[in-house]
Amino acid sequence: MQDKKAKKESNEIIGKNGVVLRKSNYESENSGYRTYEVYQRERVGESTEKIKPSELISESFRINPYPFLEILRENYPCYRDWLSNCYWITNYNDVTSIFSDDANFETRPKNFFLKAEGLGKDLGNELPLLFAQEKSFDDETSNLSSDLIEKLLKDKSADLATEFAAVLPLKILSKQYGISDEESSDFAHRYWRMQRGTSWDPKLQMDGKNATEELISFFADKIHAGKHKDMENCLSALVELGADEKDVVATLLSTDHETMHGALANLWFHMLISPEKLEEAKSSKRMLKLAYLETLRHSPPVLSAERYSLREVERFGRLIPEGAKLICSAAAANRDPHIFNNPEEFKVDRRDMCQREPRGQYRADGLASGIAFALGKPSIHPAVPEDRPRSRYAIIRDAVVSASQILIDATKDIKLKKGATPYLSSLTIGEMHTCWKLPVELRAG
Repeated sequence: MQDKKAKKESNEIIGKNGVVLRKSNYESENSGYRTYEVYQRERVGESTEKIKPSELISESFRINPYPFLEILRENYPCYRDWLSNCYWITNYNDVTSIFSDDANFETRPKNFFLKAEGLGKDLGNELPLLFAQEKSFDDETSNLSSDLIEKLLKDKSADLATEFAAVLPLKILSKQYGISDEESSDFAHRYWRMQRGTSWDPKLQMDGKNATEELISFFADKIHAGKHKDMENCLSALVELGADEKDVVATLLSTDHETMHGALANLWFHMLISPEKLEEAKSSKRMLKLAYLETLRHSPPVLSAERYSLREVERFGRLIPEGAKLICSAAAANRDPHIFNNPEEFKVDRRDMCQREPRGQYRADGLASGIAFALGKPSIHPAVPEDRPRSRYAIIRDAVVSASQILIDATKDIKLKKGATPYLSSLTIGEMHTCWKLPVELRAG
């Protein structure tokens, strides 16, 4: 008995706080602690007192997230948010490393969040559909932009955010899917509700599911009536690929409208609040293109993307558990002072842009050295490919620049309405961050 007692005492040690510790729990080949537990423990000097998790879902964050993201980026680049059960990744190089690492991380489809049952396949990456989308943007952007601008000029005052930036992408989308002018308003409303259904808000999720069912019924009638025949658009391309109405809606769900809507509104927001920026951008089409690229960097409409770990992965001094959610923040990364000079400043002719990212994707197809999550990964193909359409980056860039150039050419004078104080915000936490009201006074050229 005495031998057993002596052996037990030899395996114990009294800690500084008086607690008896077993040596096997801290000083053996099998310590009893997994590295996960060690990495997650906050030590002295590693507290996160400069920010509270509740601030990341606050009203202030909804309106202006940048001050909070700066605190994370400069102090806690891999921040363990216990309140929302996720990790915030905010350094530019860290964000791009997670975004490009498909071996260890995945992006879950929108229907994972919408939870709409019975949806079909997402055929958004099929070449026939991509060619149809490119053709639609090239053919329709100018005409639709001109029609919208003509209506704005009749009133001599308008809201560029609600009557131009928000409407144009949905008008183009309607044309892509053979939606008539009479049907376009109902279609746009349902599409918008479906997209908002990917939110964390249960009410929005339920409304999004209902909108999905309505769209499935809508496209079922359209396909069964043969209205897609003799058309060269996305709907006809999908049907030729063997898609049914559920596949069409699943493909629609994955479609990005936020980049064009948000970037167009944010571009004009920055140009109108600083008339000298507007004059600089108006000087040439090249400068207007650079202003658009700077908008995506400085004020991306899609602030972040969620990635999920496929397995236990050690990164950034932590062991990320399997299935962990990582919020990769484009808003924080695109203002990383280690990457960009004076990142808080909106510069039309920014010099610190690159043609190719260190991770290999092309940037010559229309993206500054910033991140635009809604458009997916930058293309690995040449800027002007021969056997496939231009990348989504280039298509949306050309559409926004073309629409903006038409507005500039059609107006002799355009300025903010007297007394207007526009600002950027999200409707709810996690949604698009853009200018929702941009009242202007304009005169025809």
